[in-house]
Amino acid sequence: MSFRTVATVDELVDDTPLACDVTDELTVAIVRQQGDLYAIEDECSHGKVALSEGDVYGCSIECYLHGSSFDLRTGAPLNPPATQPVRVFPVRLSGDDIQVDPDNPLSF
Repeated sequence: MSFRTVATVDELVDDTPLACDVTDELTVAIVRQQGDLYAIEDECSHGKVALSEGDVYGCSIECYLHGSSFDLRTGAPLNPPATQPVRVFPVRLSGDDIQVDPDNPLSF
């Protein structure tokens, strides 16, 4: 696994997505929800807009454009209009650093 530091714990607010560039081609939304960290691809599979601009409800994130929600754990769409999942990635803490592994998505 090739974890990369994308942010620090100080930058997170519970239940508020944080957009982080992992590579030149990949941005993820980092979410801390009830103490757990999630890294989900920061693009709605339907509207092609940033999920990090949406709201978090429990273990889901809602796209602000058309209201599609995605499971933070699996990337699965939970309601229309989205029908395709988005990728989720391994995420860990190393000290105060939040690290994401872009090479080994957990979904699709």
